[in-house]
Amino acid sequence: MILIGMGGNLNSPVFGPPRETLTAALAAVEHEGISILSRSGWYRSEPFPRSSQPWFVNAVVSVATELGACELLAVLQAIETRFGRVRAERNAARILDLDLLAYHGIVMQTPTLILPHPRLHERRFVLVPLVEIAPDWPHPRLARTGSELLARLSTEQPLHRLPC
Repeated sequence: MILIGMGGNLNSPVFGPPRETLTAALAAVEHEGISILSRSGWYRSEPFPRSSQPWFVNAVVSVATELGACELLAVLQAIETRFGRVRAERNAARILDLDLLAYHGIVMQTPTLILPHPRLHERRFVLVPLVEIAPDWPHPRLARTGSELLARLSTEQPLHRLPC
């Protein structure tokens, strides 16, 4: 299973508010020949770590592609750039964030890619939508399902499901 985390908390000058920007990003992903198999609902989440930035809109998607993990990451980062993502500082506000969370159970670490995503098990804004579409997904390093990881996580990170 290939999982991608999506998020954004800044308006796009082209696509508008974060939810519309994320919807447009899904279309851009599909335009690259990557099939969206399932998508969680949209969630509104407080910035993590806490800050005065606007709250995020987040989702997780499951995809199918013939691209390898590093090639897929390059495509995702190219989409972020086309949408106006600027990588100035860690945890900064952003128009679009596309994180490769997991790729067919592969465990790897390169200078540009760590799989599975090294912090996904610490973040409710990732685990709640992930569990919505893949509750039994097994974390390849921690030997726990997404549901088990979520159950062990603090509920201190505010997260609200947005209406359809």
